Amino acid sequence: MVGVFYGRPSPGEEPFISVGSRVEKGDVVCIVEAMKLMNEITAEVGGVVTEICAADGDVVEYGQPLFYLK
Repeated sequence: MVGVFYGRPSPGEEPFISVGSRVEKGDVVCIVEAMKLMNEITAEVGGVVTEICAADGDVVEYGQPLFYLK
């Protein structure tokens, strides 16, 4: 999905995840705003976050890695 990446629910709140966080399949990991719609992005697999590849406000594209899990 092409849009703007947001790593937290709203400004001033804690991020959905950070490096070292444990996520399970289906957990919300970020929001991508596309065409004025806020789309919650969920984890496709479980694991531990080793890298976050996008920063708040970055434009992301279809197929671009947003996170790496171990």
